[in-house]
Formats: sequence, structure tokens, C-alpha cells
Amino acid sequence: MAEFTLYIGNKCFSSWSLRPWVAMKQLEIPFEEGFVRLRTPQTAANLAKVSPTGLVPVLNHNGRIVWETLAILEYLADLYPGKKLWPEDLGARQLARSVATEMHSGFREVRYGWPMNLRRPKSHKPLDAEGEAQRARIEAIWRRCREQYGDGGPFLFGHFTAADAMYAPVVTRFDTYGGELAPVTRAYVDAVLATPAMRHWYAEAAREPWPEPGRTNRIERGRVSKLRRRL
Repeated sequence: MAEFTLYIGNKCFSSWSLRPWVAMKQLEIPFEEGFVRLRTPQTAANLAKVSPTGLVPVLNHNGRIVWETLAILEYLADLYPGKKLWPEDLGARQLARSVATEMHSGFREVRYGWPMNLRRPKSHKPLDAEGEAQRARIEAIWRRCREQYGDGGPFLFGHFTAADAMYAPVVTRFDTYGGELAPVTRAYVDAVLATPAMRHWYAEAAREPWPEPGRTNRIERGRVSKLRRRL
């Protein structure tokens, strides 16, 4: 058995599940995948068996349970310092943690206006005024990270980091709904989507047999009511 089991939800739309999954795949940290199908009458009961919060993702490391995306990434960074989940440079590292935390707690209007759905045909979908302001802020973050620390590769801090994992679901949203993107934004989106880990996730999402998600459905990370309190 693998040391790690990562419990996730549907790949088509479980944006929180994507973050630690893509980090572990991209950085070649072996794990077994545990799956809980979301948005069903049985979801809450099935989540309760593996998650102390009734939400995914959850990492089980030989019986040690770690929940919340950033906590999982920090735990992996402690276990695998050689993977450089955070940049080594102090200035880059504080910026990476800052923008990752901003993503974890913010950008509600972008997330609600552009719900992650990897099987949705690509077409531009305008956001409301607040959503557009948040979209501009995301692009400004990407541009700043790339300009200051991106010389070593195509990602926010050159090599793939926890910050890229945190923004991976938003990358899918820009690709699905964003229409024609600014060149810097398009280059970063394309770099993330081209990783083997993201291609793997998309391929498995395409094979999921369940109906398309709807915005009015009750569960994404578990319960929407909990998610709204977090946002």
C-alpha cells in the first residue's frame, strides 16, 4: 500500500480536490486515490467516513489525517523539502505563500461566476463588475510573480510550486470562460494545462459518466453552506 491516500471528489468540477492532486502528480509523490462522488444523496455520509469536516480533499498518511488544501501542501513541503513546493528564496517564498493564501480565501465572484466544469465547451462568459475586478487582480498576481521570479521556467516562480497548484482550478476557468486572453496570461494558462498532471486530470474528467454539474447543486467541496462561510 502507498503511504498516502488522497481523497478527492469529481474531477470535472471539484476544484479544491485538484490542487493537492496536481501537486502530488506533478512532483511525483506516489499516492493512492480515494474517491467520493459529490452531489448525491449519499455524499455527506460517504464524506463522513474519511473526512473530519465532511469536505474534500483529505490526505491520509499512514493514518495521520490532514485536511484543507493549504495544510496538505504545507505538510508535503515539510516531508519533501527537495521537491521545493515553496521557492527557496525568502522573498519569493513569502510572495508565493501570500498569493496562495489569497487564492484560498478570495476571488469569490470569479469562482461563482466561472464555476469549474472541465467538460463545458469553451466560450467567453462576462463577469459582473466585482468579478472583473477580481479577474484583473488574479492576472496582476500572475504577471508580478512571473516578472519577479519566473525566469527559471514557465510557472509563477519558474519551477512548479504550491502557488501553481493553488491557482490550477482558476487556470481552467480562464481557459473555459475567459475568451481571448492577454499574452502573458495565455502563456501561463497554457503552461499549466500542458503539464502531464493536468492532462491526466482532464482525461479522467472526460471519462466520468455522471451528468454535468449545475450551479444550483448543493455540494462542491462538501456543503455549499460551509463554503460560503469560508468565502
